[in-house]
Amino acid sequence: MVFPGFPKETLQFLKKLSVHNNRRWFEDNHPDYLGDIVEPARDFVIAVAPRLRRIDRELQAVPAVNGSIMRLNRDMRFFPKQAPFKTHLDFWFWRGAERTFESSGFFLRLSPTRLTLGAGIRRLKQPTLARYRTDVFGGKRGEPLVKIVKSLRNVGYEVGGETYQRPPPGVGFDHPRATLLRHSALYASWECRYPKEFRSAAFVDFVSKHFSAVAPLHAWLTQLGNS
Repeated sequence: MVFPGFPKETLQFLKKLSVHNNRRWFEDNHPDYLGDIVEPARDFVIAVAPRLRRIDRELQAVPAVNGSIMRLNRDMRFFPKQAPFKTHLDFWFWRGAERTFESSGFFLRLSPTRLTLGAGIRRLKQPTLARYRTDVFGGKRGEPLVKIVKSLRNVGYEVGGETYQRPPPGVGFDHPRATLLRHSALYASWECRYPKEFRSAAFVDFVSKHFSAVAPLHAWLTQLGNS
């Protein structure tokens, strides 16, 4: 079966949820959640999976909630002051057998009005951060990363993850890669209004084109520690 695109009801559900963000409303509208969110999301994951594996054969695309489809409900033990449901639908395509957010992967977010997609590592934790800094600062891979980042920015992608105010100890602000050494994450993303392809089979081509464009950053991140 060819993925026909997301129906208009997908975004309508997210918009309604942003207004009625409570468990009673969600439970009353659970059949719509399954039909307007989960079902087309599963079909999309199945459709995009072969394209992802052309980029990286180790990428996982699991067509299930808590697989590549992120759940909407929040764990209120950790977010007691926030609304019980997210009003955006996230997809995550990770690398390797274990579902993780600590290695590079590809992501997609559907919000009520905006689309975001890209690739990278959303949080560099130790020891990955140490390997990243070694590669950027002292290895042979620092300059290739500079070129990748510059190329992505030149065609409109945002390269994010710079959060530290200072580079690591022993690295001056005048170091040519000091900015990259202030990163606690590294990812490239594209945000836009929904394209006309969203509601058609061509959406898989649209997403795949962007994923291919940011693939060089993903490839660089998969080789951390190999400088």
